[in-house]
Amino acid sequence: MSGSKIKNMEDFAAASGISRPTVSKYFNDPDSVRASTRERIEAALEQYDYRPNIYAINQNRRQTKNIGLVVPNMTDPFFAAIARVIEGLILEAGYSPLLLSSHSGPEQEIANLDSLRAIKPAGVLLAPLGRASDRKRVAEFADEVPTVLFDANLDGIGEAYFGSDNTQTVSVMVEYLCRTGEPPAFFEMKTPINPNAFKRRDAYVAAMERLDHEPHLIQVEGEGWDFEEIGFREGKRVLAERKFPTNTLLCSNDRLAIGLLSAAFESGLRVGHGAGSALRIAGNDDHPFSRYTCPSLTTVSQGYEAIAASSVQTILGLIESGERLPSREDTWFEGRLIMRGSA
Repeated sequence: MSGSKIKNMEDFAAASGISRPTVSKYFNDPDSVRASTRERIEAALEQYDYRPNIYAINQNRRQTKNIGLVVPNMTDPFFAAIARVIEGLILEAGYSPLLLSSHSGPEQEIANLDSLRAIKPAGVLLAPLGRASDRKRVAEFADEVPTVLFDANLDGIGEAYFGSDNTQTVSVMVEYLCRTGEPPAFFEMKTPINPNAFKRRDAYVAAMERLDHEPHLIQVEGEGWDFEEIGFREGKRVLAERKFPTNTLLCSNDRLAIGLLSAAFESGLRVGHGAGSALRIAGNDDHPFSRYTCPSLTTVSQGYEAIAASSVQTILGLIESGERLPSREDTWFEGRLIMRGSA
């Protein structure tokens, strides 16, 4: 033995030239690493006379069965649906999901991450608030704990991101609406909280220009996540003023569209693509309630089951390998046009 004394696992990993996650895997289960790596670690243990804290290792072994799941708002049926799929996949893999809601607030989002940090989960799946998130503190957390983002993206944060291809979904809808009737105006919040909304706005403008139509943005007041209420309140005002140059309205998301449908009904306007209809209204997301509106809402699906499955598969791979990804991976899934009665 060399007589050198190593104080902790980080020092041992640095001195032996073996990555910290690989060393940790060895102490959790020596058979989980390759034989050649195991021989190198055991030789280094003799050389540096290092003996790990067995209690701490046992604690970490128990904690690796927990995976955090943080969503913006559990009252939103979209997040309830995707969380249900993710929870099932985590349980099926033999891990325990810890579901937390940020209640649409950046302070609560950070409080959730702090709570997870305290119990040292094996990994975290995070659907961030997006524009309202405290990027610096979320990034600090993701540097400490393997984190995969889904739904809303925070560029450069976490190991990977999985979400909907907003350019494709909006383009598909704009092309359909232009093909089957008057080109659409875009109904959205002036200052949306979710970064997906900005991408959808840009995608709408690009699609209209590509089809040689003039884009028309209807930007309404409203903050937060009460999209149905904003769609209803501002929809009634917009419909009363009737200042848009088309009978077709494409909403930034289905929840705004659901509020707008209600506003149209109260305004005495028939919505649909049949004879006698005054308006066509479409959305984006295939919200769980969109098929039950009256008329049922034409929309584009996000494919949240694929997003959920890929997110879980990636976090499990990170946990089981004990390694971080060499570079951040971003994956966008294409949506599918859902034609219903509203447009």
